[in-house]
Amino acid sequence: MIPTVTPNPSLDLTYRVGSLEHGAVQRAEEVSVEAGGKGVNVSRNLVRNGVASRAIVPVGWAEGERFLSLLSGFEVIRVPISEDVRMNLSLVEPGGVVTKINAPGPRLSAAEIEILVEETANAAKDTEWLAVCGSLPAGTSPGLYATLVEVAREAGCRVAADTSGESLRSSIEAEPDLIKPNHEELAELVGRKLKTFGDILESAKETRAAGVGSILVSLGPDGAMLIEEAGTYHAETPPFVVKSTVGAGDSLLSGFLAAGGSGEAALVEAVAWGAAAAKLPGTTGPAPEEIKRGEVKVSEAIDMRRPLADA
Repeated sequence: MIPTVTPNPSLDLTYRVGSLEHGAVQRAEEVSVEAGGKGVNVSRNLVRNGVASRAIVPVGWAEGERFLSLLSGFEVIRVPISEDVRMNLSLVEPGGVVTKINAPGPRLSAAEIEILVEETANAAKDTEWLAVCGSLPAGTSPGLYATLVEVAREAGCRVAADTSGESLRSSIEAEPDLIKPNHEELAELVGRKLKTFGDILESAKETRAAGVGSILVSLGPDGAMLIEEAGTYHAETPPFVVKSTVGAGDSLLSGFLAAGGSGEAALVEAVAWGAAAAKLPGTTGPAPEEIKRGEVKVSEAIDMRRPLADA
């Protein structure tokens, strides 16, 4: 069982368009709506691939009912709140170009936050990993991330944190077992631009020194890099046509945790899941038959001068 916590879940509305023209009236070729949020995506991916999971989400009573109706196949622990779940918008163009607009989300009261923390502590009991993922609701202190990591670790559970900005800084204060930034989030964390694999490795080692157990850095078309106590690994797949990058990072983390959360084999699983997700439209996670582990190439020898494709 791998529980997830999503402090700021969302209804994800996706429009696929032929091309996006600023200021013009356009027709969508396809429209979909999904219950989302990074932790929700991780739970959905895990369950779809045979790994038990439950998702902890704060949702209101109006749009919250619609949100819950879109989830099936795994347990959802609902933290009732007075405001509605947010709605995010993604505009997907050919080639996987995505314009994403994220709403700020509801404001949680002190009592609602207390229930979220209690449910996190309860879910962390008798489980090996718990993932805390995504942004925080509007007006919520970044310190909530440190609290969620702390209560889970106190329950004897290993914790993965997948967030950014001040929330990521907050989680690091509580010394999580794993963080999963992309290279832009890692650059923001260390306060400098990262242009090469060497920059990634140096920044990750610097961050681990602050108390983080392991760091899984998603690198877009360059795959992912794992920096942990046992060593450093890079993994990638051959180039492919991207349909949507939204949710690919969540799939990467899902695969990594599903395979135990450490080591070369877990990195292979992570990159295979992430690549499979990027080949799919919307935030859809991969099914077992879509995950191509044999396409993943792993290297322990990091080319420090290799430039990042997305730098």
